Amino acid sequence: MAKIPEATNRLYKNVFVCKNCRTKAKADSQKVLKGKVKCRKCKKKAFRPLRKK
Repeated sequence: MAKIPEATNRLYKNVFVCKNCRTKAKADSQKVLKGKVKCRKCKKKAFRPLRKK
């Protein structure tokens, strides 16, 4: 099955997961690295990128 680049970008680009509560959030990667993005659920700033399956 062919992978569609538009769908891959929509699902995985700029998506991060909170390390504390595992909530997904879409944000710019530079803002996440600078610590400007907070989790909506637990208000922490620890994120990791979403893993591709």
